[in-house]
Amino acid sequence: MLPMTLLADLRAAGLEVRDDTTTRAAYSADASLYRVLPVAVVFPRSAEEIAAAHATARAEGIPLTMRGAGTSVAGNAVGPGIVLDLSRHYARVLEVDAEARTARVQPGVVQEQLQRAAAPHGLRFGPDPSTSTRCTIGGMIGNNACGSRSLGYGRTVDNVVALRGFFGTGSEFALTSSVVEPAATPEAAGLRDLAGTELAHIRTQFGRFGRQVSGYSMEHLLPERERDVARFLVGSEGTLAVLTEATVRLVPDPAHRRMIVLGFPDIAAAGDAAPAVLAHRPTACEGLDARLTDVLRARRGDGAVPDLPGGGAWLFVEVSGDDLAEVEARATAVAADSSLGAIDSRVVTSPAETAALWRIRADGAGLAGRSPAGRPAWPGLEDAAVPPDQLGSYLRDFDALVADHGLTSAPFGHFGDGCMHVRLDLPLQRPDARNVLRSFMIDAAKLVGSYGGSLSGEHGDGRARSELLPHMYDAKSLALFGAAKQLCDPDNLLNPGVLVEPAPLDADLRFPAPAAPGGRGDRGDRSAPLALAWAADGGDFSQAVHRCTGVGKCRADNTGSGGVMCPSYGATREEKDSTRGRSRVLQEMINGSVVQADWAAPEVHEALDLCLSCKGCLSDCPTGIDMASMKSEVLHQTYRGRRRPISHYSLGRLPQWLRLAGRTPRLSRAAMRVADRVGVFKTAGGVDARRSIPVIAPVSFARWAAGAGLPPYTPEVERPALLWVDTFTDSFTPEVGEAMVRVLRDAGYQPVLPPARGCCGLTLISTGQLDAAKSTLHKLVSTLAPAARAGAPIVGVEPSCTAVLRHDLTELLPDDPDAAVVSAATVTLAELLQRTDGWTPPDLTGTRVIAQPHCHHHAVMSWDADAALLGRAGAEVRRIGGCCGLAGNFGVERGHYDVSVAVAETNLLPAVRDARPGDVILADGFSCRTQLRDLAGADGIHLAQLLDGQHRA
Repeated sequence: MLPMTLLADLRAAGLEVRDDTTTRAAYSADASLYRVLPVAVVFPRSAEEIAAAHATARAEGIPLTMRGAGTSVAGNAVGPGIVLDLSRHYARVLEVDAEARTARVQPGVVQEQLQRAAAPHGLRFGPDPSTSTRCTIGGMIGNNACGSRSLGYGRTVDNVVALRGFFGTGSEFALTSSVVEPAATPEAAGLRDLAGTELAHIRTQFGRFGRQVSGYSMEHLLPERERDVARFLVGSEGTLAVLTEATVRLVPDPAHRRMIVLGFPDIAAAGDAAPAVLAHRPTACEGLDARLTDVLRARRGDGAVPDLPGGGAWLFVEVSGDDLAEVEARATAVAADSSLGAIDSRVVTSPAETAALWRIRADGAGLAGRSPAGRPAWPGLEDAAVPPDQLGSYLRDFDALVADHGLTSAPFGHFGDGCMHVRLDLPLQRPDARNVLRSFMIDAAKLVGSYGGSLSGEHGDGRARSELLPHMYDAKSLALFGAAKQLCDPDNLLNPGVLVEPAPLDADLRFPAPAAPGGRGDRGDRSAPLALAWAADGGDFSQAVHRCTGVGKCRADNTGSGGVMCPSYGATREEKDSTRGRSRVLQEMINGSVVQADWAAPEVHEALDLCLSCKGCLSDCPTGIDMASMKSEVLHQTYRGRRRPISHYSLGRLPQWLRLAGRTPRLSRAAMRVADRVGVFKTAGGVDARRSIPVIAPVSFARWAAGAGLPPYTPEVERPALLWVDTFTDSFTPEVGEAMVRVLRDAGYQPVLPPARGCCGLTLISTGQLDAAKSTLHKLVSTLAPAARAGAPIVGVEPSCTAVLRHDLTELLPDDPDAAVVSAATVTLAELLQRTDGWTPPDLTGTRVIAQPHCHHHAVMSWDADAALLGRAGAEVRRIGGCCGLAGNFGVERGHYDVSVAVAETNLLPAVRDARPGDVILADGFSCRTQLRDLAGADGIHLAQLLDGQHRA
């Protein structure tokens, strides 16, 4: 059947169907190495729509793949036919029964959403994968996910009460775990009969240890396990049935938890100790080593890793309970247990520090995306498991195997369960990549099999490991898998290529390199020089784009921990508007496949259009992908030597227009007021008519500074602080610059100015005018460098402009030695004050502060120094996560207003509406303050104004 006819049938059934190349590109990959382009993506809203999609696919022999958040690392969530994304609409918690301690959910529900629904009842869903902020319950059931606390709460299969759905035959089922239904479907009856023929074999080959997840879990069909078809379906990776509803068990959330960190000489020694830890009845026992923390330090600095006990590897052990004294006693006992062989230990009592340590473990898959050798690292043998008492020996042999193949890795995982995660720096860019991958995977599978282990401990086999099942199971076991598939999905339409009749493990690989050199037209010619250095990726844009491993943290609500990423996805809930979705489209463009190998490809610009260039992904994405810079590079390459959108001239060159306006401030102010009232002027400039046009100040900061006698920098100035005032502060909010001067003087510095005014080119960068940005930055660097070389701090005012000097500067001017000097000398006000001996902040006791950290401030400089300073001052601070939504020129441009407002509504505007009289709204960013004024009628102030005694008075 032709796809167009199929799509017409789906639409005729009332389904939301998309077959555009942007959507297909975004859904072509999950969190694995694999790329399979779907015919279409369907977004069902009901069980009836899911059934209609399945019936249409069955009628015409089109494969069907179920997808939740797409975080599968083994290629379980990609397919060549129809992909059903349940996470967009079919994602409700239907009922929480506190008395029965169960919840009834639609499979697209994100696990964290279920936790929030259960929390008021003092309950939680036990399994908690590291992707719990975005993985769906349906996906957890499909892969039999476990997570860090499976020691306390078991695997997903242990927490399933009932399932509803239909088999691949179309036969509907309503299965209750541990209950043999008298009117079972033919498929359920057939599965029970199948197991009955091989009881002895199943008893010896299946369910040998807790993390034996690979293949089908035949042990649940044994009579002593109530011939439980519901639990048999858990972990079948969508190859046997389609799930429409699940009832899961909830457990009480313990009142108290304590983390104990144990230090060991190496990761294998930590593995040796893990089984002995189990005697202390921990909720979790997680392992990682210095190879992972070194990657984190390299990316985010030493402060990103809290103090750890001595050693080269660690176990993170958690004990929990309702009696605090008992929990603390158990924690002390773990730390003091000499039989574990730890060389150092520490009981962590600070909730903030505990959360930071668990965050390192949760981000492990992303952090391990860069190998210890600094190369890109990939999944494959992602989560092999062995009996826990064999883990130490297995880890030693595994490290030797990795070295024998010329690879490096940074293992981590659920050591109490014998389950290890790893990413490997497979040379996918080399011509022999397939051979290297196949050779290693076969040897690794043999090693796992020799330990009686499981190729998958919680993520399923997918396309990565299904072919390797013969190294783990004998022919009789594999025949049982085939028979079960034939009973439930005889036409092999559900997730084909997985588990039964597997696709080769080296087929459909997503290579991080162009499929062919060059491109179509000069805008697709990859021989054209890149404008940015892409230093972290060796100057390779392809490697930079393939940094995205698909772990999907950009789809989560990261704002609870003060994060930013990804504001546009949070507003639209569209995969193409996530950092991952954009990366996938860019990868398709680079490979020159479904997306044309052209910087100007419409799909690329559609995916990037709603990127706010907030840089949140730079810090919040575990792999550190920088989509803001990618957008700048794409715009630069697309419009190089060509006519640009009008907003690139009006907003992208705003500093130039403001300099002209500053020559006649009175006339310019009048003109701006008129333009603000007449929408046609805004529209003509590419500005949304609903946006206000800010009016320049009567007196710029530069004129005020000249009148106040603020001197330029000279080497003779004692204790200088070079105040770099950006164009926005100079033209629109000079009062902020004036407050900066007073605060710096109060701290004992002599504020001085650069010998000449300069701009960082921020608006040029965000609109991709990178040649002009480089020229602008060269001039600025020559102005700032003398002070920087002399050791004077360069103090930025506007966070986004300060971030340009700290981050973009060296990417745009990699060969200018002064650029690195200026970048290193640039600080925020809080960073400077925090390191200033003898300075004491003003007493802000009783001051309630609602703080909106600027996105670039959070992503590039970190807001930690500001938080610490406000804490020293005694202020009561409520930090808002997320982006304000204006984001420089983004929210002003025509076509972005509604998304800009939606982003503001996710966090900022509700917080302002909840403000109490007298609360101070702290917003250092000019964009943030403008958004507050436009949408909430509220006035935000800069940190300098909060600290400035004159302003407070």
